[in-house]
Amino acid sequence: MIKRALKHTFTLLNVDYVSLGSKWNYKNVISPYFRLYYIDAGAGEISDISTKLTLEPGFLYIIPSFTLCNLCCQDHLGQFFIQFFEESSDGISLFANNRSIFKVKATAIDIMNFFRLLEINPGRGINRSDNPKIYEKSIFYREYQELNNRQNTAVFTETHGILLQLVSRFLTPEIFQHKEISHIPVKILDAISYIQLHLHQELSVTGLAERANQHIDYFSRLFQQYTGERPLKYINEKRIERAQYLMVTTRMTYPEIAAQTGFENIFYFSRIFKKVTGMSPGRYKKQIDLLTF
Repeated sequence: MIKRALKHTFTLLNVDYVSLGSKWNYKNVISPYFRLYYIDAGAGEISDISTKLTLEPGFLYIIPSFTLCNLCCQDHLGQFFIQFFEESSDGISLFANNRSIFKVKATAIDIMNFFRLLEINPGRGINRSDNPKIYEKSIFYREYQELNNRQNTAVFTETHGILLQLVSRFLTPEIFQHKEISHIPVKILDAISYIQLHLHQELSVTGLAERANQHIDYFSRLFQQYTGERPLKYINEKRIERAQYLMVTTRMTYPEIAAQTGFENIFYFSRIFKKVTGMSPGRYKKQIDLLTF
């Protein structure tokens, strides 16, 4: 019997129903969590670098974490929304190679799942403000995460099950191009976990290869085979993802963020940030600060 373990788990941040108007007009939004919408009235639009989708009644939409996108409504939009974090056993996001927005036709079960999630998670909307500059702060994340800790086992399990069901709607072969990777060797999995836990410290391909007791060239080839990226590129991308998270959720200065993400100085941090994201830290932060409701 072949056993297949679930590598990805999801934890709820917010769920609510909102009626939006023309003030719902955000540019260059990027968040460390997933957004999932079900539209029941009106119209709107979401877009990323390569895709533009109309928000229309009867459809589900997903925006993976760290996906730069634009959100707008010209007149009126009835929207069920869920915001949730992802964790994976190997540190690789389910949407690592698919950082794009997706759209599928909603089913009766999907709609029931949204209503059920609201029913068992009351008061989980964005209660203080609809302005991301206000609600996207680490203190509020901690408050909502504490609410998850207070859930009884039945509610916590059902919530996770509903999130898995809704995410699965976007994983069909027709819309989700995912390269299946065979079982990751223990030494590579250990290296990935080590990277995730030590992003704030010095990391080198040589050091990782030595930990795995492998030649650096062999380790690098094996790492790329199972992650799709060379070790150094993977390290830099994970550091920049962490930096983006800190820029969105804290008031840390650039030097503080650079130190927290393992960069030896602000200049190297800025160069790698622009290489990975296509924009400087200053420009990225300015776009975040320009978000208005």
